[in-house]
Amino acid sequence: MRASLFRHGLNLWPPYLLAGIHLTDLSDDYRRAQVELRMRPWNRNYVGTHFGGSLFAMTDPFWMLMVLHHLGRDHFVWDKAGEIEFVKPGRGVVQASFTLEDTVLEALRDDAAGGGKVLRWFENDIVDAGGEVVARTRKQLYVRRKPAR
Repeated sequence: MRASLFRHGLNLWPPYLLAGIHLTDLSDDYRRAQVELRMRPWNRNYVGTHFGGSLFAMTDPFWMLMVLHHLGRDHFVWDKAGEIEFVKPGRGVVQASFTLEDTVLEALRDDAAGGGKVLRWFENDIVDAGGEVVARTRKQLYVRRKPAR
């Protein structure tokens, strides 16, 4: 699927649309993505900062989607685990960036070539408009080559 069409579709996906999460950039080769979370009255917590679930949700699907796009239908790619560390209160617009390196894709392909499972952690910082870290997220992906038919 063309990256621009995918980006528009994800931005209209109700969980993202209603949470104020916006995929601002997705490179044509699915190697880089930029996502932001805009402060809205319905995504604030009791003390007026970003709801932690929205902070985590803004980073949730991207590593899996980017890796799956490159490894293709002959691999299983699933989210296995996730973590978030809240560093400071998030206010206003916050953003996260994703860059998928060739070396990571090569390692995943090589490690999964024998049919065994591969577990790999990916990390992101969520930053505010001033570039200060609001939260750190980690996602663990499960990758395995599908058996030949």
